[in-house]
Amino acid sequence: MEKILTGKPVVAGSAEGAALVSKEPISFWGGICPRTGEIIDRRHELSGAIVTGRVFVFPQGRGSSTSSATLMESIAAGVAPAAIINLKVDPILALGSIVSDELYHQAVPIVVLKEKDFFSIKENDHLTIEPDGTVKINTPP
Repeated sequence: MEKILTGKPVVAGSAEGAALVSKEPISFWGGICPRTGEIIDRRHELSGAIVTGRVFVFPQGRGSSTSSATLMESIAAGVAPAAIINLKVDPILALGSIVSDELYHQAVPIVVLKEKDFFSIKENDHLTIEPDGTVKINTPP
């Protein structure tokens, strides 16, 4: 079954992957290892999970302007999420993705969804992100 959501592209791009879903905000700086893609914040509900190649769905970042550099490092190392879906625009993560596109010609697409749509995404749903902000959800059987 496919469901189509309309989001706002913060950083336009195409990506797909299995959803990694969190109800908690996260800081990439000190929260995600830029060399391995592991969530290293031991107080976070997804501690130990790997974001690499997944569509990381979480409400918003939790600060530190260094999160943009951490996202850039993870992109350069090839361990970044395939895409990010948030409830509100996170300018720090957007900056990291945009600067990475300039430096490495690689960006992580970032989409903001309305609350109802955001909470309709479940762990391991297969998501396809389009440059216009469209998110296609295929729920595994």
